[in-house]
Amino acid sequence: MDRQPSDRPDGADKVTGRARFAADFNLPGQLIGRVLRSPHAHARVKSIDTTKAEALPGVKAVVTAKDFPEQADLTVPAGEMQVNLRDVTRNIMAREKVLYEGHAVAAVAAATDAIAKQALSLIKIDYQILPHVIDVGEAMRPDAPVLHDHLMTDGAKPPATKASNIAKRIEFAKGDIAAGFAKAEIVIERDYTTQAVHQGYIEPHAALASASEDGQVQVWSTTQGHFQVRGFCAACSTSRLRRSA
Repeated sequence: MDRQPSDRPDGADKVTGRARFAADFNLPGQLIGRVLRSPHAHARVKSIDTTKAEALPGVKAVVTAKDFPEQADLTVPAGEMQVNLRDVTRNIMAREKVLYEGHAVAAVAAATDAIAKQALSLIKIDYQILPHVIDVGEAMRPDAPVLHDHLMTDGAKPPATKASNIAKRIEFAKGDIAAGFAKAEIVIERDYTTQAVHQGYIEPHAALASASEDGQVQVWSTTQGHFQVRGFCAACSTSRLRRSA
């Protein structure tokens, strides 16, 4: 049976710019959200003062990690990988510490983008700056600054007795490796490094949400795993938003 090529039904709209993504939609009465991010790669969050931001006219809500419920130390499927719900909630909003430059620490929702930006400038955060490393090899050293105090290396031999930056040790082996090396004419040992890469999307990152009086929420998200986003949003949702008067 001959297979005839067919055009993608969404192809023309995407290459001509007619396709509409989350960033292209606007809803009646829409608020604008802005996120305050950490300027530090590793720091303890000692305190967050949002009172001035909440009092700014036009600000409708301010959120920090306190507005998100604690999640269980539970690993769940996430597409091609797995994630820990405890880590998910801390990545959404820094809790005890910020773990990278740009880590979200607070967010505001306001009537306009200008008000939202001004509100961010009024949030005061007291950081205790901690040492950090950005090299994989340095991060695995025994004396490296530890990001997660609860993380014990799974699969370590002997079992780990203190926290480290190594999440898990996995070893694959087949046959007699020592005998294979002994028979080899030449053995080459080298270290290889490469940069992280990711595919380039034509859709800009954006999120749009609509919450109704009966508690239902609709979310437009830039994702290919919509059911997982729905599950994570449900698990991490809360109604304890601090609203301005």
